Amino acid sequence: MASRLRLRQLRLLISLEELGSIHKAAEAMSITQPGATKALNEIESTLGAVLFERTSKGLEANDLGRCVVRYARLINTDLAHLREEMIGILQGHGGRISVGTIMGAVPMLVEGLAQLRAEQPDLSVTVIEDTSDRLLSLLDEGRLDVVICRTSVSRRPDSYESRVRHQEQLVLIANPGHSLADSQCLDLVQLVGFRWIVFPVNMPMRLTLEREFREAGLGFPQYPIETSSTFTTLAMLRQDPQLLAVMPFDVVRLDIECGTLIKLPLQIKSRSEPYEIVTRRGVDLSNAARSLIDFLVGETI
Repeated sequence: MASRLRLRQLRLLISLEELGSIHKAAEAMSITQPGATKALNEIESTLGAVLFERTSKGLEANDLGRCVVRYARLINTDLAHLREEMIGILQGHGGRISVGTIMGAVPMLVEGLAQLRAEQPDLSVTVIEDTSDRLLSLLDEGRLDVVICRTSVSRRPDSYESRVRHQEQLVLIANPGHSLADSQCLDLVQLVGFRWIVFPVNMPMRLTLEREFREAGLGFPQYPIETSSTFTTLAMLRQDPQLLAVMPFDVVRLDIECGTLIKLPLQIKSRSEPYEIVTRRGVDLSNAARSLIDFLVGETI
């Protein structure tokens, strides 16, 4: 299949999915309509399946077609990145780096990238924030060069090179209008009845919070709001004065300093699992990736 599919055919699939018309896709590709029809037939013959259905609205990709188009887009994007990186290398500057991070490591990454960009101002940078599991999958696929996450979620932790384990400081935060805002000391039993924003099941931060309640002999709060989104968590805390959440202090430091959120006086005894600076084992790193890792290691010292 790889030897029979051509890049121009993949670009045609993208145009067909975007424009929904053989005629419009042919115009966009600067080919004739019969030529576009023939190319689509060749693609479907190669794959052994129909990718587009004719509807009253025009051509629409079916489930298989959407899958193929998604990979066509990835290939097209990778080639654009290849060209960009080659030009940078040939001109003696620039290049490209793709980095992934979990929420708690965002402040550290921002500092590291600031130093890297000062050293290499023409560098193109892609940053993805996601869960450790998803970031490691993107690293395995070669779509990320460096990730900051926890390798314990992987079934193959030995597949990675890990540098520096950084321990997060977790804090309980709330809206300044929370009914417990003036408390001098709190324990978990006072918090069970409140609504919580928590990470999804089996994520390290969720496991840490569950362990905290379990060791205190308490049931986990009922009817929590589950999200792995930093933005959603902070926005909901600012909007609802009775919500609670446990988050890394580095992430909420600015909100606390500005007074948009407050840190409640709860001593969190459980430790979250440290996160690491991770690359694929046995893979040669670019100069940009090595420099970023050096800056990140410096940030954790």
